[in-house]
Amino acid sequence: MSVATAIEGFAKRIRSGEGGGMISAWIGIPDPLFVNHLAQEAFDAVVLDMQHGVWDMAAAANGIGQGRLAGKPVLARIPVGEFSLASRLLDAGASGIIAPMINSVADAEGFARATKYPPDGERSWGPTLAINHTGLSAADYLATANEQTVAIAMIETRAALDAADEILRVKGIDGIFIGPSDLSIALSNGARLAPDTAEIDGVLKHLVARCRAHGKFACVFGSNGERAGELLKMGFDFVIAGADTQQLRLGAASAISAARKGQAS
Repeated sequence: MSVATAIEGFAKRIRSGEGGGMISAWIGIPDPLFVNHLAQEAFDAVVLDMQHGVWDMAAAANGIGQGRLAGKPVLARIPVGEFSLASRLLDAGASGIIAPMINSVADAEGFARATKYPPDGERSWGPTLAINHTGLSAADYLATANEQTVAIAMIETRAALDAADEILRVKGIDGIFIGPSDLSIALSNGARLAPDTAEIDGVLKHLVARCRAHGKFACVFGSNGERAGELLKMGFDFVIAGADTQQLRLGAASAISAARKGQAS
């Protein structure tokens, strides 16, 4: 599969579930070279976290370019409510946008308006870098952009959970992304952070079933690789196998431990 085919085929693959569930890197460290390094691994995609990470627009645009050089689609999670940033990231060539704290139909509709061209939304025209990356003419990009990019609404509060069916019905919302940590805080009224529990698993299975009922895909954050495997088995279409900082520190700890063992032997 060519680089262009792998990237431009991302939206079709995640919508159809072809080839099984996808595993994505998650990067909050705002350096495009981190994208370059992790994109060399067998991840299916890369997500730039602009909500809790510290990416700015210029760095994110470069990160998207680094992902494309490595043949990997790059998505971005925007800060809460910053839908104007969503359209700018699509203009820069992002394959999809994850929007946190989509708690209502109104939130979902606002997100869809910013990420889809008419008639599905009101995305403003200006995809200079995206056209450069795809090699499409302006007319062809306009005709295909709504299908070639994905808008993913995060479900992570009680309100969002109650409104999940209505959110999934919104035209222009392609799938949902579940944040188990925030969901565990919300469901316990702030009493605990417990994303990997039987209670949360029950909610996750329910939301996967609702996605199937609406013909939408389901994404989720996994705290590590083992948990990501459990979530794929649960039926998720797109999972995170831990964040960049965790992977960096675990790798460092493993190397230090091996060095100390060698020193002592």
